[in-house]
Amino acid sequence: MSFFKSLILAIFATIFLTYVFGVGMLELMDMHVMLDGESVEPLKAIGVSALVVVVLVVAALGIVLSVFGGLIFISLIIFGSIAMVTVGVFWPILLMAVVIWLFTRNNSSRNKSTRQYT
Repeated sequence: MSFFKSLILAIFATIFLTYVFGVGMLELMDMHVMLDGESVEPLKAIGVSALVVVVLVVAALGIVLSVFGGLIFISLIIFGSIAMVTVGVFWPILLMAVVIWLFTRNNSSRNKSTRQYT
């Protein structure tokens, strides 16, 4: 199934289920949404309740992301500071290891190339 066909089917299913369950819940709980002293028809009432739910979900998502985002940021700061302290303490050893690796890498590649031609 193509992406757009799946998307249209998902949108249609969401609208249908929202309407069916929304009307069912309004009738089950005998709720009437009132605006300016007038009862709102069920479809508009579902739209209002869906809008309220979306606002609550976005607010909850913002809170969750800010809390977990803060925790992730703090853990990255701690990990980065530990890494920087480690590099700061052992930089001479790391520098010598890189220099040795560069010299041995070049020598071993030259030795391999001369071995192939002999």
